[in-house]
Amino acid sequence: MRLFGTVAGLYDSARPGYPAWIGESIVSFHGRAPSSVVEIGAGTGKGTAVLAGLGAPLTCIEPDPRMAAVLAGRFPAAVVHATTFEDWTPPDGGADVLACAMAWHWLDPATRNRLAFDALAPGGTLAIFGHRYGYADPDQGEAVRATLSRLNRTGSDRPLDWFHQDVLDHGCFTGVRKEVRRTPLPLDRTGYLNLMATFGPGLKQSPERQRQVQEALGRLVDDFGGNVVLDLRTTLVLGSR
Repeated sequence: MRLFGTVAGLYDSARPGYPAWIGESIVSFHGRAPSSVVEIGAGTGKGTAVLAGLGAPLTCIEPDPRMAAVLAGRFPAAVVHATTFEDWTPPDGGADVLACAMAWHWLDPATRNRLAFDALAPGGTLAIFGHRYGYADPDQGEAVRATLSRLNRTGSDRPLDWFHQDVLDHGCFTGVRKEVRRTPLPLDRTGYLNLMATFGPGLKQSPERQRQVQEALGRLVDDFGGNVVLDLRTTLVLGSR
């Protein structure tokens, strides 16, 4: 997960946040205002903004110190632990709500559900949410995929809403449900290129290849008329201990 610390500032400015319905759905599912909230893999706080709105004491776990520094600056009222979820010690009695935004895949598949279950108070709520980025114009999407493939950059091969099935398959949480909403995300050339520069597959490439990808995508956006409209698919998965 420390991969993103190299672009912590850009990540914070370029990645979209989360809509208010995420927090509203968490409270509705939980059945009351939570008494405490813990966030796993909080990054620079894209999901934290929604969770802070729940009004409960907030603890954030973020292993990359560069991301954690941005996070602490944005949310001074939150308690930030620069460590991994696996090394973090839950509070006595557990957390009322345990949340994770776009970081569930960084946790060990063999232990993440059990550790999350054990970190929750009885009757507590697990909330996992994230975005999947598509394209409003299928032709634009295909052109981007072809360009990235040519430059040996591939995206995630995880199935759509895979973390919903992951929680269901583990079987320790009850009442598991999924909510999905889609939102158009218009971006100009700079906004789109900045967003694309924050994704893991690209960050794993050499600086020279990253430059080549940015130049190729820039030419594509120019061909598109200078703008791209993404199809932002936001999924929330909820379950109870």
